[in-house]
Amino acid sequence: MRPLSEHRLTRRRFLGGAVAAAALSILPRRGFAREEPRLNFYNWDDYIGETTLADFKARTGISVRMDLFADNDELFAKLKAGNPGYDVIVPTNDSVERMIAHDMLMPLDHAAIPNMANIEPAFRDAAFDPGRRHSVPYLWGTMGIGYRKSRCDGIPDSWRWLYRSDRYRGRCALQSDAGSVLGAAFKYLGYSLNATGPKIIKMAEALIIAQKPHLKPFAPDTGQDLLLSGEADIVMEWNGDVLQAMEKDEDIGYVVPREGSAVWEDALAIPRGAPHPENAHAFLNFILDAEVGAAIADAVRYATPNAAAKALLPAGYRENPAIFPNDTTLAACEPSRYPGPETARLYDAAWARIQAA
Repeated sequence: MRPLSEHRLTRRRFLGGAVAAAALSILPRRGFAREEPRLNFYNWDDYIGETTLADFKARTGISVRMDLFADNDELFAKLKAGNPGYDVIVPTNDSVERMIAHDMLMPLDHAAIPNMANIEPAFRDAAFDPGRRHSVPYLWGTMGIGYRKSRCDGIPDSWRWLYRSDRYRGRCALQSDAGSVLGAAFKYLGYSLNATGPKIIKMAEALIIAQKPHLKPFAPDTGQDLLLSGEADIVMEWNGDVLQAMEKDEDIGYVVPREGSAVWEDALAIPRGAPHPENAHAFLNFILDAEVGAAIADAVRYATPNAAAKALLPAGYRENPAIFPNDTTLAACEPSRYPGPETARLYDAAWARIQAA
């Protein structure tokens, strides 16, 4: 397979021409001068284009400070205790739903984000955020299995290899995120990714505890590194992270298990108490620019929900099934939903017992 990095778009191609017009289009519609030229961004690691923040400053004069969080629980806990000063955050779909339920997100001024017109029609509304009142889509993808081809007997296209097998004993890893691990266990057992019944949760808990002797310690979103270093042969991981590893090593592959998995969306949102809400709207509009969105997708290797951005990217990206799964694969997948506080407590209790076992 030819490495996709050979097709990467250059910064010159993105930023050449019409820069002045683009700069005007992403400024807030009113009162820009009232806010200091700063923005505080709370993001996942390795989840932005190489020059995105510098380009935003070049176009607007707004400097961006970016802090990193490890998972949605950390993001929620940080903001639930009171916004320490963040203007834009990147929660996953079920976390958006949870934060809306706790009144932690500001309603968006769509008039200040004209580049929402670039969004793919399928992403212009969302069950977790009806009418896109509180979020805009950033990137999307799947959770699946990354594997080393030379160490596997064919394509490991079932969760069985991670949840009920000693075939890769000591050389397989699950993530450290409770929702992801439990959700995949539910799918393997034949239930919805969003199962809520106490009996089903108990079954998933027992399944994972029984498998623990065969697993490496739960990996905090580093499965791709375990594959690249040779420490693991098969891991549970996000598709984009494995794709980055695939570009470095042709012996690495990715598959969505046949039982189905999570199809997720990360969104951009403005938390309550944001000190620079107008700058935040300008930033959201900038990210939804076609060329900016394409540069981000090209860098991080996840699927863009931005139709205008996708059109700028090469066929090696647009036609890659590890980035854009076919309809059959997607039909077996589900988006995760916020289960509500009662079921969330059951998940947390099960996860604590799994960790302690």
